Amino acid sequence: MKKHPKRIRNVLIGMRLNFILVIIFILLTFLSMHLLKEKLLSNAQETGTTLARSYAVEEQNNIAVYETLLSLGAQYIDGQVQEGAGSQELADWLNLYFKNITALMNREAIDPYAVVDGTIVAANPWEGDDEFDYASAVWYQMALDADGAIIYTDAYTDSITGRPVITMAKKCKNSNSVLAFDIFPENFRISSTPIQLPEGASYYLCDQQGTLLYSQANASYASYSREVLQEYLNDVLAGIKDGSLAPYNAYIHAPDGRQRAVYFDHLTNGWIAVVTFPYSMILADLRSFIAAFAAVFVIFLLGAAWMILRDYRLGIRMERTNETVRVLGNSFYALYRVDYRQETYEMIKGSDYIRSRVPKSGPYSLLLDELSTVIEKDACQEFRESFSTQNIRQLVDHRIRDFGGDFRRLFNEEYRWVNVRVLFDESLSPDEVVLCFREVETEKQQQLQRRELLESALEAAQKSEKAKNTFFSSMSHDMRTPLNAIIGLSELAQQHAEEPGNLADYMRKINTASRQLLSLINDILEMSRLEQGKVSLNYQEFDLVDYVEDCTSVFRAQAEQAEQDFQVTFDVADRLVVGDADRIGQILNNLLSNAFKFTGIGGHISLRIKQFDYNESAKYQFVVEDNGAGMSAEFVERIFEPYARETRFGAKNVSGTGLGMPIVKSLVAQMSGQITVESQLGQGSVFTVTIPLAARKSEKKVPQAPAAPQKPQRLDGLHILLAEDNEVNMEIATELLTMSGAEVTQAWNGQEAVERFQSAPAYCFDAILMDMQMPELDGCGAARAIRAIKRPDAKSVPIIAVTANAFAEDIAQTTEAGMNAHVSKPIDFSILIKTLLELIPPRDQA
Repeated sequence: MKKHPKRIRNVLIGMRLNFILVIIFILLTFLSMHLLKEKLLSNAQETGTTLARSYAVEEQNNIAVYETLLSLGAQYIDGQVQEGAGSQELADWLNLYFKNITALMNREAIDPYAVVDGTIVAANPWEGDDEFDYASAVWYQMALDADGAIIYTDAYTDSITGRPVITMAKKCKNSNSVLAFDIFPENFRISSTPIQLPEGASYYLCDQQGTLLYSQANASYASYSREVLQEYLNDVLAGIKDGSLAPYNAYIHAPDGRQRAVYFDHLTNGWIAVVTFPYSMILADLRSFIAAFAAVFVIFLLGAAWMILRDYRLGIRMERTNETVRVLGNSFYALYRVDYRQETYEMIKGSDYIRSRVPKSGPYSLLLDELSTVIEKDACQEFRESFSTQNIRQLVDHRIRDFGGDFRRLFNEEYRWVNVRVLFDESLSPDEVVLCFREVETEKQQQLQRRELLESALEAAQKSEKAKNTFFSSMSHDMRTPLNAIIGLSELAQQHAEEPGNLADYMRKINTASRQLLSLINDILEMSRLEQGKVSLNYQEFDLVDYVEDCTSVFRAQAEQAEQDFQVTFDVADRLVVGDADRIGQILNNLLSNAFKFTGIGGHISLRIKQFDYNESAKYQFVVEDNGAGMSAEFVERIFEPYARETRFGAKNVSGTGLGMPIVKSLVAQMSGQITVESQLGQGSVFTVTIPLAARKSEKKVPQAPAAPQKPQRLDGLHILLAEDNEVNMEIATELLTMSGAEVTQAWNGQEAVERFQSAPAYCFDAILMDMQMPELDGCGAARAIRAIKRPDAKSVPIIAVTANAFAEDIAQTTEAGMNAHVSKPIDFSILIKTLLELIPPRDQA
């Protein structure tokens, strides 16, 4: 008996639900009727607006064609005016142009004409055009004011034909000539296949003032006069302007009294395209509402089924969301919901330590007290202030959704880094936030390590910057020293020009200072190239003993002048090796230069070369030792740093860039070698360089008698074309070449060099010396131009690049330009003469 009330209650609930469903269905029926009507009107508005826009695009395309023809004509007039064409020439061309465009477009659609030099040139001349006051015409004034932009007039009655007409006009850029088209609206369209209107629809095109240009109306409107249509359109445009026709369910009464919906779109020139539809045609589908009613009922049932399916899927989605939330929650070892108004907490998840000391919920102050017992003392007070209920309330008031930071927490007598966050979101209950804790020991240690690395990098950068500043200060002094010597000695040479002995001494010292300055510059450039990785090694076979003897010969003379003991010893089984001889020489030159520089009079310098591993992959050791000033232990540690220089004792008075040792270190590393340094202040230094070199077995060399001294080579009978834009360099080169017996023809830039060569007879020049950086045409461009000249000697005449750009990529550029050789500045004229004689064939072979 106790079950019956429950059944009745279930039945009543079911009936109530069914009644509610019926009421809902009836309401849905009326709502459907209303929605259907609104939908039909809304769709009609979209369709009508799209159709109006399509008409507007078609009209815009028509305008674009006229604008293109107008712009092309104006551009040609500008071109003719710039070329100095007379009025008659312009008129002749315009007549031809008018003839072409009227044939192209349609003589009835367009009437072109132009005002050129005060004269009207027309495609269809009319009586009285000579007396026509074009200057007061609206289109002419608008074109002048537009200054080159295309203008459109509103529709007006043509004084000649009496027909409505629109004028497009454009002022020419280089004159006051104006080109104009009269377009008759009824023939405005260019396309032979216009857009088709739906049945019962009408289309109208109006200008900016609302004047009807032409229309495409249904057959029932064909009997209406233009005045009636214009009055109707005035009402339509007024509704468009005040917005009363903008809603999708708005309409207007047509001249026949029927309701019509209005749709429109504006053209870029201000014209407006209007399309109207009969209201009856739009709502015709409403009559089939009975069929739609049944469809709605079916849709209703389907909707109910869909809602059940949606709820099912939503349940699955909610479950997946809960799983995701659980996974995210597992990344936190503690989660609390905090009510900052009531100042209470609820523990969602807590650490073992906190769970054993506080209940699942309770006063928030109790939780803070227990948390404070495990937080490091330095952060405890800041933690309590940052996560107090007062501060949490302020965070929420300022819409700060995520707030927190890192601190160290005690875990089983060990402090580890922890991240705490206060999270706020509207999905939580009012006045609640989430307080969560996550261990971040690993991430924090990595962050601290990265910070240490950044601080180290910053410190290194600051040290490098300081070293560079010191280098530039020292370099300025070191470069000014030889420069001052050159300038001072040059002035002394001028004052003692009549004293040969003093003059020779001055010139010798100038030469020494110049080479010292060149050495400084070469060190700077070499270090720059090494830093950019642009230095490449050139491996070739060479005799190591002979090469070292040649490299050290200059130091033997220096040792004799300074009364120093200089010894070179060899312990080498294989003299022939494969390697970069020039780079090895550069290393030895830097090491020996420093040894001599820092060793006083009567000092001892030695170079020992020893071979290890007597096979094809042998290692050779070069030891440079001196008993000079030596270096401090602090400086030895940074001797290979760029720009570093020892400043103790006599070292600070010796010129240098602080780049020699970094260059040596980089070159040794590129050759897979090693370098070590041992030094003590006042006792000297020992540099040991070990380099792997491929050894080649060779027979014992038989000593040869010294060659007889050769006479200086000369250039007697040779004709040289010299291209140089610097007056001093030109004078020096010309004088030295002339002293060597050559005849010199000067060219002051690349273009002049090409012209001099081209105007000279074939084989007139035996060689060309070409500077690289010259005005008008550089050296490479001039070389290409000469090689392209069609004459027998253009391909074969030797062209030698003479330039300060002495890098490998510069040499590659000269070779690509067709040059035969490359001589760097400052010019060693013995090398230049040797190069010329090697490249210039004997006269009988030329």
